[in-house]
Amino acid sequence: MTDAERGIYAFETFRLDPAKRLLLVEGGEEVPLMPKAFDILHYLVGHPGEVVEKDALMSAIWPDRIVEENNLTQNISALRRLLGEKHRDNRFIATVPGRGYKFVAKVWQLAPKDTATEMSGAKGSAVGSGDLIYQAAKRDFGKRGWLLGLAAIVLLSVGSAAFLFYHRGPGSSPETIRSLAVLPFKAITADSRDEALEMGVADTLISKLSGSDGLKVRPIGAVRRFASLEQDPVEAGRQLVVDAVLDGGIQIAASRVRVSAKLIRVSDGRQMWAGQFDEQSRDIFSIQDSISERVAAALRIPLANKSHRSYTGNVEAYQLYMKGNLHARRLILPEVQKGIAYYEQAIAADPAYALPYVEMANAYRSMVLTNDARPTEMMPKAKAAAVKAVELDDTLAEAWTAIANTAFWYDWDWKVAETYFRKGLELDHSSAQAHALYAHLLSNIGRHEEAVSEIKQARELDPLSLITNAMEGQILFFAGRDEAEKALRATMEMDANFWLAHLFMSRVYLKKQMFAETIAAAAKAKEISHGNAEATAIMGYALAKSGRRDEARTVLKELEDRASTNFVPTYDLAQIHLALGDRGKALDLLEKALEQREPLMVFIKVDPKWDDLRSEPRFFKLMKRMNFE
Repeated sequence: MTDAERGIYAFETFRLDPAKRLLLVEGGEEVPLMPKAFDILHYLVGHPGEVVEKDALMSAIWPDRIVEENNLTQNISALRRLLGEKHRDNRFIATVPGRGYKFVAKVWQLAPKDTATEMSGAKGSAVGSGDLIYQAAKRDFGKRGWLLGLAAIVLLSVGSAAFLFYHRGPGSSPETIRSLAVLPFKAITADSRDEALEMGVADTLISKLSGSDGLKVRPIGAVRRFASLEQDPVEAGRQLVVDAVLDGGIQIAASRVRVSAKLIRVSDGRQMWAGQFDEQSRDIFSIQDSISERVAAALRIPLANKSHRSYTGNVEAYQLYMKGNLHARRLILPEVQKGIAYYEQAIAADPAYALPYVEMANAYRSMVLTNDARPTEMMPKAKAAAVKAVELDDTLAEAWTAIANTAFWYDWDWKVAETYFRKGLELDHSSAQAHALYAHLLSNIGRHEEAVSEIKQARELDPLSLITNAMEGQILFFAGRDEAEKALRATMEMDANFWLAHLFMSRVYLKKQMFAETIAAAAKAKEISHGNAEATAIMGYALAKSGRRDEARTVLKELEDRASTNFVPTYDLAQIHLALGDRGKALDLLEKALEQREPLMVFIKVDPKWDDLRSEPRFFKLMKRMNFE
């Protein structure tokens, strides 16, 4: 008897149609499956309650190929996720250790005549409340349009999710959802992963939904680490401290894109909505505004102004920009350089596209702050890119933040920097990064109470950001607050290998003249960061202050030797000379650091290491040249 004659397999709320190769869930919505995943599910459902040996299953699914067991494992994991199994739940597919798998849910069959009406009716209602928008998205799918088309479909998923969630009734009121995390959308199987696509979809959704007064959306940096195919979305939501998560899967085949999306309440793991979409689409830009408006209306939140426009109408430019973000945000020199190359290509594809200029400015600046390039070489490029971004789009918050950073780290124009930071925050007050960077400026110019307030806002918006938490410790330290050590210890508990937390802690110990602890913390920062110059300099400073002068000179020699082939801030060399008692040499090096416009010079007003020089006329002139009052 053929599959068509046997009819359709049914289990719980699912219907599996072997003849049409469809898996439908209650309501008639299609669950997107890769071909091999469908074959595996079909085979298991056809042998309910039986232990299916791994070798037998692999032979049935890949009859003419020799494949690794990992292919089977990944497909099984994907099936479990799509069927809605929670971690170690296995209410459908159970693992039999050392043997194989068993389909444990009750299975029955429906004859074709019994299911014809059900299937046709269900299929017609798959789109539901989003039908008008959904139909508007039906366009030809260009070769380079898959990412934007996918973003459109996913955004539609969110809009429908919010709409249905709002109309669920008691216990599901949108008032209970005040914070949301959009997790990276994951490929159905490991061998079809595309990280730029997965992160790009999440980034698009986050950008569209952020900035509203009634909803806090975690930034892309916060959710980046939850990209594993095995990630439990509820656990991710708990770690991200949000009320709900949006999780989804992606499948791309030929010119079609399939997306599954589900909105999950973190408190009880309840799946409030799920939807599947299978479309050919390209025209994301004409429908993004209406989708965003439906999300806002459903959740009863005012939509941020930035959600009402498109940043580019060029599909190729958008794709290149997303690829640039994937590489540049890794903050490793070769990756940053690769990211810049993608941004340049994006700009070539659309010269009026402001966002690549913003990220290019950030990339150039990052190379300087990680001591991978000289400030005089890269910071003018960062400034030019930021200025161009503002010229192209003066309503783009990120552009004002980028130009504020160059005014802060390079121009040392504190008033201009503050004006630009505040402009960026006026345009997007929900940006954790902008609050943190503004806090950094306020701290370095001595406005400590305001700095503490700003950095706390940044942490509330992005509580799992390591850099924000570590920066809070640094700002509390410069403000003379005892809580600095506690904040840095909490950051280390989040990630013991985050080197900045150890570096900042070494400053706390140094101020207390706990030299052994200072050396240990700085050595740890140096080890984790693979030789950071500032961490090395603090070791040398503490060695000299503790009387181990010969060891301090050895550290100084190490940095001087490194400076012959690589960029080493003279600011760091000056620290050790000062600790060794050579005040004149320390001042010489600080003046050289000023001429080279080294970013670390922004700390001389608040860093207690320089207190011994504050009565020196040369130091006073140096401070004045840097516009410090």
